Amino acid sequence: MMAKGAPPSDDGVVLRVAGLRKSYGDSEVVRGLDFSIRRGECFGLLGPNGAGKTTTLRCCLGLIDPDGGSIELVGLPVPQAARAARVRVGVVPQMDNLDPDFTVTENLVVYGRYFGIPYATLRARIPKLLEFAGLSSKGDVGIRTLSGGMKRRLTLARALVNDPELLILDEPTTGLDPQARHLIWNGLRQLLSQGKTILLTTHFMDEAERLATRLAVIDHGVMIASDTPQALIRAHVEPEVIEVFGDEALAWADAHGRALATRLETAGETAFCYATDPKPLLAALADAPGLRYLHRPANLEDLFIKLTGRELRD
Repeated sequence: MMAKGAPPSDDGVVLRVAGLRKSYGDSEVVRGLDFSIRRGECFGLLGPNGAGKTTTLRCCLGLIDPDGGSIELVGLPVPQAARAARVRVGVVPQMDNLDPDFTVTENLVVYGRYFGIPYATLRARIPKLLEFAGLSSKGDVGIRTLSGGMKRRLTLARALVNDPELLILDEPTTGLDPQARHLIWNGLRQLLSQGKTILLTTHFMDEAERLATRLAVIDHGVMIASDTPQALIRAHVEPEVIEVFGDEALAWADAHGRALATRLETAGETAFCYATDPKPLLAALADAPGLRYLHRPANLEDLFIKLTGRELRD
């Protein structure tokens, strides 16, 4: 059952952001941001800490007012009709905010009642949500007894209780072990296969590469690149990467890597050699048996680092 309200715009855009600006004091944290998300896609919003991602999400949900630009969420103007739009959106925040005094099922029921969903409808819907989250046997269990992964999966299930047209995930797998992350990824892929629309922010580049059909990289409140993950990698990064690491890696990079690599970067005791043709680099490494190295194709993390830099952000 789809939540009531005006349908998304005729072109299939579920969220449209144009010229978005937001300042705090003298600091402009979002500076003319433009993007749109079409029905049925997973759109990744990537950026370092302080890039403006969370502020952008809060503006899109009508939780804070922008200083400029326009937002259309599920066909409704925000912030003017933010409350009506949020009824048709599901949100998974960075930190779980489940009620520790309720059971798993009670958390879903109480949250569903906020949307005015009839109790009978909720009782019929909850078994499928628990099955989706892998919590079918935990319905009567208290929140305090759940593991971190279980709580995260329950928070995801809770965000689906109103059958949202758009699911907003703010770093959904931060702090989880690999098994829990893969369970959540599988669940999100199921939702995409069912036609759900997802807006994802994450610091895990492999997560964005696995899930996002399209993404945008923002930094200092400005979009610096947007396309499919693979198209962005092809456009901005050399296809082959050789990571050379160990005590002698930087000395080897100065002696050989800079001349043989298309581009070379260093971080700590690791030299990152980016190349179109890796054969000369591999031949040179074969003559240096004391060095350790990893040869791999370029990935989204390489793109992210190239566009936003290697310096630490607070």
